[in-house]
Amino acid sequence: MDGIRVLELGGIGPGPHAAMLLADLGADVVRVERHSGGLDLYPDGHHDQLLRGRRSVAADLKDPDDRARVRALADRADVLVEGFRPGVAERLGLGPQECRSTNPGLVYARMTGWGQDGPLAAAAGHDINYLALTGVLHALGPADRPPPPPLNLVGDFGGGSTYLVIGVLAALCERARSGLGQTVDAAIVDGVTSLAQGLWSLRGAGGWSDDRESNLLDGAAPFYGTYTCADGRYVAVGAIEPQFYAALLRGLGLDGGALPAQHDRAAWPVLRARIGGVFATRPRDAWVDRFTGTDACVTPVLTFAEATRHPHLVARAAHLDLDGVVQAAPAPRFSRSVPAAPAPPPRSAAPADAVDWTDPHLDREDRSDAAR
Repeated sequence: MDGIRVLELGGIGPGPHAAMLLADLGADVVRVERHSGGLDLYPDGHHDQLLRGRRSVAADLKDPDDRARVRALADRADVLVEGFRPGVAERLGLGPQECRSTNPGLVYARMTGWGQDGPLAAAAGHDINYLALTGVLHALGPADRPPPPPLNLVGDFGGGSTYLVIGVLAALCERARSGLGQTVDAAIVDGVTSLAQGLWSLRGAGGWSDDRESNLLDGAAPFYGTYTCADGRYVAVGAIEPQFYAALLRGLGLDGGALPAQHDRAAWPVLRARIGGVFATRPRDAWVDRFTGTDACVTPVLTFAEATRHPHLVARAAHLDLDGVVQAAPAPRFSRSVPAAPAPPPRSAAPADAVDWTDPHLDREDRSDAAR
């Protein structure tokens, strides 16, 4: 994305994550912060690593002069990312129609939980609320306890920032043909619903129940779940296919002929107890040694600290160190284009007019000609 200019109106959560992904892929991202800051939310001088790879400028969007400076950046941007509640950007004079009146090629990307319209569009919410309304949260966790929040990965970043970036890339592709930008309305409720399409498909075929922990992938199946080992640590088992299930039983020393059939749901509790009883006899890493080199689909459940030392992730260089902070490396990988390592987050915000976006690769007049 070298040469693509992204203006990020500072927010939290999925908006900054989307801007980080674009910066990781080489876009020139400038984040607009309040004059009061917002970068030093972490203790002991640490900074939010979601803000890596871009510059930061300070502006009060309620101040006419600062707002004019931000509008000048929007006039030169390819993409604008904002995560305000619906209507806020318009009241500030920075809505998509206002910005595209002087920059018709602008891709205006809007990140919200509920979307730009609908009965809840103006309501507050967080990841867990968006998941709750889509049905996905109800499907998670054990049947005898309330559904646990799956961190904020599924909503904010899975259904939110990921879909915003997909929308931005698609809109940039379309702009290459039409010369015109457009608005991307990325709502977490929409993205999460899309993420769950496989489950909607199973449900439509009668293969998925709304009863939690009664389905193939929700912890009910004894061959798809986690088990406690002798040392209190865990292994994950994903032996769905018959050949993988057979390898699982061999590694555990279990005779499949003396056990209930793999897909006899009524007997799943019995099968889980047998498998769990064997896993409980050895520590986790002993089971790792036992199953290494097999297709039993058994892996250790690692902590974040352990993950950074796992040989496969080390070989893939899945983590990097920025100023002493271990974090995720940019993804995905490409055969020819290799983005540079991301820069650390900015330590301070510069004035809004400090960004030199003059003489862009496609200036405003060229955009206007293309639009006409």
